[in-house]
Amino acid sequence: MDAVDRLWTRVADQAPLPFEVLAAAAVAALLVVATPALWRPARTVVTIAHEGAHGLAALATGRRLAGVRLHSDNSGLTVSKGRPTGLGMVLTCAAGYVGPALFGLGAAALLAAGYAVGVLWAVLALLALLLLQIRNLYGLWAVLVTGAGLAAVTAWLPPAGQAAVAAAVTWFLLLAAPRTVLELQRARRRRAAPDSDADQLARLTRLPAVLWVAVFLLVDVAALGLAISWLLVA
Repeated sequence: MDAVDRLWTRVADQAPLPFEVLAAAAVAALLVVATPALWRPARTVVTIAHEGAHGLAALATGRRLAGVRLHSDNSGLTVSKGRPTGLGMVLTCAAGYVGPALFGLGAAALLAAGYAVGVLWAVLALLALLLLQIRNLYGLWAVLVTGAGLAAVTAWLPPAGQAAVAAAVTWFLLLAAPRTVLELQRARRRRAAPDSDADQLARLTRLPAVLWVAVFLLVDVAALGLAISWLLVA
């Protein structure tokens, strides 16, 4: 119980981050998203969040998760078992491109409430759950490296440093999510992604794939705007 109390004190005993720290973290995240040389390796983190969102949605809708694969080209695959049609399948398929933004929005809520270090612990817990479902070596490596990096931050950095990293992770997820949707639409225009989430949703719902792309983008931009209002404007 003493260990639990100490852990809770580390997570909860913090004030909301100063505006300067939040703004600097947002600028750093924007540089990563906007710089091709930085974006390419960082894109793996978004794929982890994307496939993790598929997995959580599958479990939440009563489907059975059968495994997750992450690939070196920043693609991924989440396999779940259940009805091949219906609301559960639609929600599972739709979760991927909005997942990173919604994870970022949840992290922003924790930051606004003063639980910055709690963001890192929450991410580590989700990575541990995802690790149990990984079914290929590259995916195993990607999740382990990401988790090890965050674990090192929680072990070695002081609370202020951990909070700054938590803010950077939050902004990265929020800013990266819209970019991945724009990348999706560019690939669809080149007919390079015939089995994308949007196209699968079009087959499931008979709504145009471009409409699903618009929904993804709307949710991601709305999450970013809400987080800005919580962290930089309020």
